[in-house]
Amino acid sequence: MACTEYGPAERSAVPVLLLHGLAGHAAEWDVLAGLLGPAYRPVGYDARGHGLSDRLPEDVSRAAHVRDAVAVIEQLALTRPVLIGQSLGGLTALLTAAAHPDLVRALVLVEAGPRGPAPELPGKIGTWLDSWPVPFPSADAAARFFGGGPAGLAWAAGLEVCPDGLRPRVDRDVMVGCVAEVAVRSFWREWDQVRCPTLVVRGDAGAMPASEAEEMRVRRPAGTRVEAVAGAGHDVHLDAPRELRALIEEFLPRL
Repeated sequence: MACTEYGPAERSAVPVLLLHGLAGHAAEWDVLAGLLGPAYRPVGYDARGHGLSDRLPEDVSRAAHVRDAVAVIEQLALTRPVLIGQSLGGLTALLTAAAHPDLVRALVLVEAGPRGPAPELPGKIGTWLDSWPVPFPSADAAARFFGGGPAGLAWAAGLEVCPDGLRPRVDRDVMVGCVAEVAVRSFWREWDQVRCPTLVVRGDAGAMPASEAEEMRVRRPAGTRVEAVAGAGHDVHLDAPRELRALIEEFLPRL
């Protein structure tokens, strides 16, 4: 597991574990981690099958991803961290909090929730990855393909420099395997088991339905806050990091 710690931590700093989404990488969190300031100790890592971590893991189940999160928390001595996860990383954060309630202080779920099943998802992910015109001739070309702006630059930064150009640091079939469980089931039972305060953040132009976030709030009204970020897509942490930071810093002192 390739981990990143963002600077020296004050003893009183609140640990924060950052979990990226499918086909992403830990450096997506660089801007947000820098904005959080010295009151927090941000740590990110490349999920199994991603970035600089093991490219071809044998197990890509949700349970394996939860074990990885727990291992990082324990080995880096992150005492009751706040878990901030986007998309599939947010689902890992949710499942970690459900299975290990004593380990987690709070959740921030960015475009992530328990909705399912989604039988079309593996096919959509495979088709999307097959559409990448690899190798990319340059970082600029890759950033344009990924939509430009901060999100496009972040996705381009996750590519690997090869002799013939830039290539993904992920394997197509591994990525499809990572969403296999989401295709066949929902995770509402696990959501009902979460005990820590939770901030759910949607992009108003993102992929998470407002109805899903609202059902999360209705099922856990005392512990759940729902917010939408205007103008942000699925990558809220890249599209609007300052707005996301403001929501997080407003939410966390209430704990």
